[in-house]
This record gives sequence, C-alpha cells and structure tokens, in this order.
Amino acid sequence: MTLPTGRRRRPAFAAGLATLAMALGFTAVPADAAPPVPDVDLVAVGDSYTAGTGATDFIPNFPCDQTPGGYVDILKNLAIVDDVVSNGACHGALLDARASNIVPSVMEQIAALAASEALSGRTELVTLTAGANDLGFNTVLFTCAFSTFEACQLAVANASATLPAIQADLVEALSAIHRAAPRAKIAVFGYPLLFDPVRGLPVLSPESQALVNSGTAALNATIFAAVAEANAVSKANAVYIDVTTPFAGHEANTLQQWIVLDLVPPIELTDDTFHPNAAGHDAYADALTATVNLQALARR
Repeated sequence: MTLPTGRRRRPAFAAGLATLAMALGFTAVPADAAPPVPDVDLVAVGDSYTAGTGATDFIPNFPCDQTPGGYVDILKNLAIVDDVVSNGACHGALLDARASNIVPSVMEQIAALAASEALSGRTELVTLTAGANDLGFNTVLFTCAFSTFEACQLAVANASATLPAIQADLVEALSAIHRAAPRAKIAVFGYPLLFDPVRGLPVLSPESQALVNSGTAALNATIFAAVAEANAVSKANAVYIDVTTPFAGHEANTLQQWIVLDLVPPIELTDDTFHPNAAGHDAYADALTATVNLQALARR
C-alpha cells in the first residue's frame, strides 16, 4: 500500500535531524535521567593535623605519615564532597623545605599536587593546617613538661621569635595555592588550646599550661594575620577557621578530652600526643562546614 507523501517524508526528516544532532555533538538524554549532582573538589595540604594524626592508631609510612579517619576523611564522606579527595598532608611537615627535613613540606606538597593536576582550576576547596612544626612546638612541649618553669618561659619566648618568618612562609603558601587553584576557597585552620589551667588535671603546673596556651594563641594570631595578608596581596580567597571555641572544655587535660594525652602519669609524648582524637577531628570538620558554604562552592 502506498503511504501519503507527507507520512513518507516524516521519517526522513527525523533521520535528518538525528544526523545533524550527532554532527553537532549533541546526544540524547533519557527523559528519566537525573541531573548531575553538584559536588566540591577538595584538596588538603599541611601538617599532622590535616594528615589525620590522632584519629586512630598511628601508622608510620615515612616520609609522609597519614592516619585514616581524620577531618579530611570525614569531609570526604559528605555527600556534597567529591569522592576523589587529594590529601598531600604529612605528619611533621614544615611550611617550607629545610635541608634537614625529609618530610615533604607544605610548599612541596602544593607543587606536587599542582604538577599532577590534582590541584587545579577545577579545585573548589583547599584545607590547610601549618605552622606548629615551624614554631618548634614539640620542643616547647617537651621542655615545659620535663623542665623548670623558667626553661618553659625561655622555650616559649624562643618559639615566639619565629612567628614573623612563619607568617611570611604561610603567605607564600597561600599565594601558591591560589595560583594553582584560582577558583578555590582556602580554609586555613588554627590550633586548639591544649590545656585548661583552671579546671583541668595538673599534668603540668598551671603556670606552664598557661604559657603553652599563650604560645598557641600567638601562633593562631599569626595564622589569622597571614590569611588577611594573602587575601590583600594575592586575592587568595582564604578564610581563617578558629577551633579554640569548640575545643573549650575538651582540652588534653580534661576528662572529656578531644586531644590525645594519656592522663595517667608520667607524661609520655608519643606520635599522636597533643593531636585531635576522633572527636577532635569531628570538631575540625564541623568547624569547616559551619564556616564555609559548601553548597555555594559546588560545581554544577
């Protein structure tokens, strides 16, 4: 049976449209296909706090020790964060390379991630903790734990003298991150105060505890100033995230501690001592999500 001319032309016309669509690079989308889910590409760099130390048992993997379960892994499990998260942070990392330090520095982490394009124009969020190792915090803590109050005073004073150099190095690191990932929000964490000198257990003298806390506060102020300087000089799009408030009442010498410390004397300094425990890393993740609007960062 001969079809009417108009009905013969319709299949030919539809086929022509399909051919044109293919030539232009269009593909058919099923009617029931879900739209792509927006997500955030996350990259992390820094020291042991970002490397996860304290979250679970310490796992040596020199030169870049990382511990699973840290705040970066917690963020990775959020639905809005991309499953592929690049964490270049290393336990013991300094901001910049030193001849005697084999652990990849923050600047070396940034360079490696940029070279691999894990840190790139597609990155929406970068997190960072750094400065405590440059301050020599382990030396300060060891001195304050096992020596006289006068020695503790001197150790804190010597550490404080390094703060201008730490600020300069941190500004350089933030600027380098921004150059490699110009779209990214850079979340720069401070550190918690380690002791409650008033209500906490007397693991150190109250005076020494207060001195250590003053050193941490000075470091946090330096980090805050570095973020402001990097934003002014390099438009780094960085934000400082304070964690002293959420950690208040959960210091290392409290019974509800969020910071690793064996409260049974004598004090022993292990690799994870004075790092956030699992609850502490949760607090870091919560501080970020309370400060940074992840939904606004998500790529659509």
